[in-house]
Amino acid sequence: MLTATNIEKYYGSLQVLKGASLEVHKGEIVSIVGSSGAGKSTLLHILGTLDKPDKGEIILAGNRLDKLYGNALSAFRNRHIGFIFQFHHLLPEFTALENVCMPGWIYGAKKKESLERATQLLTHLGLQNRLKNKPNELSGGEQQRVAVCRALINKPDIIMADEPTGNLDSANARELHNLFITLSREYQQTFLIVTHNEELAKMSDRVVHMKDGKILDNNFIEG
Repeated sequence: MLTATNIEKYYGSLQVLKGASLEVHKGEIVSIVGSSGAGKSTLLHILGTLDKPDKGEIILAGNRLDKLYGNALSAFRNRHIGFIFQFHHLLPEFTALENVCMPGWIYGAKKKESLERATQLLTHLGLQNRLKNKPNELSGGEQQRVAVCRALINKPDIIMADEPTGNLDSANARELHNLFITLSREYQQTFLIVTHNEELAKMSDRVVHMKDGKILDNNFIEG
């Protein structure tokens, strides 16, 4: 479903990624682990089209992402990729419901349909009584669940998460781990996660180790 081949990335004279290759199949939870500076987040950002590789090929859902630019790239990202970050990046002036709806409205979905789907997602994640609350009225765990709903609103092919539990206490982190498992098993949702959290990594279907811009082990799965 997602295939990246020989990805290289330079920042000036510094080579951050050195021929990284990765394959992710539908419904998998894949965690990328490694020490700080290994290139994990850089790779995730490139695979999520937030940055461009200097060399290499990326295919997601049959599309060559490294060949997309401008509005076409933005539209593909909005429709096919969901993002969850360590910091929730919720818009403070909007309610939880409106924050979740935002990617759908950007995509061009009808307002009523987006509101219905956002309400369904928030209810499924136990936030049915927090729809009209703004981010500063929510706990850290609640904010992250809103961010998960926002990532799911457009039914993306893959969710890419960068240290999603890094700003949560252990109880909320465990709850988020279990949510990822549920979404993967019940809805065949695919996750690619950069994490330092050993518990989350162990719960994944596959763990990929990175060091010095290279992937050390990448166990390809027969489709």
